[in-house]
Parts: sequence; structure tokens; C-alpha cells
Amino acid sequence: MDEALKENIIGGLENVIDPELGIDIVNLGLIYNVDLNEEGLCTVTMTLTAMGCPLAGHIEQDVRRSLSDIPEIKEIDVNIVWDPPWDKDKMSRYAKIALGIPD
Repeated sequence: MDEALKENIIGGLENVIDPELGIDIVNLGLIYNVDLNEEGLCTVTMTLTAMGCPLAGHIEQDVRRSLSDIPEIKEIDVNIVWDPPWDKDKMSRYAKIALGIPD
């Protein structure tokens, strides 16, 4: 996958807002990897801020919706993982400032 396409995918994911925190999942550091194979299968490996998050299904639907307009993507697999566990250090500086967390 070329860098421009990867940036396009990450840009789409920046439109997915965590409903509880009001910050996008990219800046929260929830996206661990994105991959697109030759058949057009986009695999998004991500985590959530907490196990048992009641909004997991909502966030997964938003991920699929945010990538549905990218022509190279034919199918989307959202792979939610818990290892490595998410922590505040994975957040961008922007997210930390927005949430009032010291850097």
C-alpha cells in the first residue's frame, strides 16, 4: 500500500469520534495498524480505551462507514485487540491537550 493511500485511510479514521471522549480514534492512539491487500481487504487493527466498552459496536460501524468511500477498499475487517493494552501515552499531544491531560 502506498503512503498516499495509507494517509487517505488514516484520514478517514480521523472522522471516527469516540462518543465518550469526543476525540477521534486516531488521536486517541486506538489505531495500531492498517493494511490493504491486493484483493481490496482493508484490515484495521485497533483497540478500545477499556475492555467491555459498551460502544464497541458503534465505533466498529463508524470505522466501516468512514472507509466505505475509498474506492480501493472492497471489504473491511475491524480487528479489535487488547495486547498491547491502550494507555494515555498512546494519545497524541492534541488529544492530551483537548482532554486536559498533562503531557
